[in-house]
This record gives sequence, C-alpha cells and structure tokens, in this order.
Amino acid sequence: MAGPYFERVAFIGIGHIGSSLARLLRREKMAGTIIASARRKETLDTVMRLGLADAVTDDPATAVKDADLVVIATPLSTYREIGQAIAPALKPGAIVTDVGSVKSLVVRELIPLLPASIRVVPGHPVAGTENSGPESGFPEVFQNRWCILTPVPGGDAAALDQVTRMWQAGGMNVVTMDPEHHDTVLAITSHLPHLIAYTIVGTATDLEETLKSEVIKFSASGFRDFTRIAASDPVMWRDIFLNNREAVLAVLQRFNEDLTALQRAIRWGEGDKLQELFTRTRAIRRSIIEAKQA
Repeated sequence: MAGPYFERVAFIGIGHIGSSLARLLRREKMAGTIIASARRKETLDTVMRLGLADAVTDDPATAVKDADLVVIATPLSTYREIGQAIAPALKPGAIVTDVGSVKSLVVRELIPLLPASIRVVPGHPVAGTENSGPESGFPEVFQNRWCILTPVPGGDAAALDQVTRMWQAGGMNVVTMDPEHHDTVLAITSHLPHLIAYTIVGTATDLEETLKSEVIKFSASGFRDFTRIAASDPVMWRDIFLNNREAVLAVLQRFNEDLTALQRAIRWGEGDKLQELFTRTRAIRRSIIEAKQA
C-alpha cells in the first residue's frame, strides 16, 4: 500500500470494538490521522495515553470535519443524536460506517439524517469480549471472525469495497446481508443467548443469601459462562433489545414453546425425547468447532 488507506478517520465512540479497530488501523498503517470523539474526559484521556488517536474531542462534529471515514461505535440509542450532530460537518463523499448489532436501525434512524453525498456502509463485526472501554481493545479480536455488512440499495460499490478491505485486514471474513435478515439471524445467535444469560444470572441474584453464596462458590462451567455473557455492557444490550424488539420477541416466542415442550418431557419422564434433543444440539456445537468459531 503506497500510502494510508484513509487519510483521516474519525471515531465517534471508542470503547472495546472502536479501540480494537483503531489499533488495527494503526498496526496496518491504514489511517493517516485518527480523531476520536467521546463524551467523557476520562475516556479521551485514556485514548491519548494509549496512543489510539492523534487528537480527541468531545464534539462529534469537530471529529468528523474533513474525515474520509467515520466509524460510529456508540450505543444504538445515540445514533439519531449523532446523525444530527455530524450531518452538517461531513465532507461530500465521506464514508460513514458503524459497528452496531442492529442494522435496520441504521436505515431507519441514521441514513435519513445524512446528506445524499455521504456513502453509508452499515457494518457489524461479530466479535468482541464482555469487557468495555478503550483499554479493553486489541486488534486480534477480529481474527477469523465474521463481519456482516448490510449495504444500502443503490449504495456506492467503491465504499463497500473499502470497508470490506478494512475488515479483511483484521482477518475477518466479510459477508453482505439484508438488514432485516441480519437482525433476525443475530436475534437467534447473539441477542437471545444474552437475554437468557441475563435472566439466569438475575435469578441467582434474587436467591436468599445462603443459597446465593453457595451458587457462586460452587459455580460449574455452565453458570460461569452465563456470568461472563451477563457481564457485557448493560447500556449496549439495553439498546439492542429495544431496537431489535420484533426479531427478539419472535425468537423468544419460539424458545418459550421449545422450553415448554422440554419441561413436559422432564415431567413425564420422556427420556427418549430428551436424548434426541441433546443429540441434535451436540451436533450444532461440533459444527461451530469445525467452522473455527469456537
């Protein structure tokens, strides 16, 4: 690559995923200048201390001025406010992308606020840990994971290619998908599991103190895994459930029906039904391992 892939990159929000991408752009020398915007001074100070950006600001409009690429990496509930703030300051032809887990929201809330000259490429790197904040990021988090892009109809092919190549530089497998289809798939693979984890851990916190202390003391791997998932950013997941409510409620209804059938099988001692289910679900785990997504 003769020069930086993007001369100027602006991050609106720079938590776990945003800081991981900033580190990736630094490592691959894909950005000439990086500007980071966040609301909290502590976050901006941390970003500068870690060398994740060349300059920081608490004003999104200032951050995006003259930027070739704008990455929105904030909770979904901020998208409308951010769109309103940055729209007048974006230079014509700039690429705006995001890392959010609900893609229909971008079409509904963000795109209508931006000038027609702006090239929008909604994105979702399906990666990360339960940790949050700029100190938690690392570029290897994207390696061998999937990134789903949901290009808008009639969108700019060159912009899509640029964003695709950026994520591929992090070792991601990039696919494109319709926004609504993405939201349904993620409701099953990510949103419902998080909802279940929050519920199970919440149930444990409501136990009487003696029993709760024993649950923590004797936690087996299953409960430990649930607590890891349930430690994820509460604001981010609040926004995911509220903004993908239709897809989440649809898969939750199916889950409740399956759970009722399982409850019935246990009550009536139907061992064959239980074993058949557990055999099928075991095969899914093997498929995930074979796909190197474990």
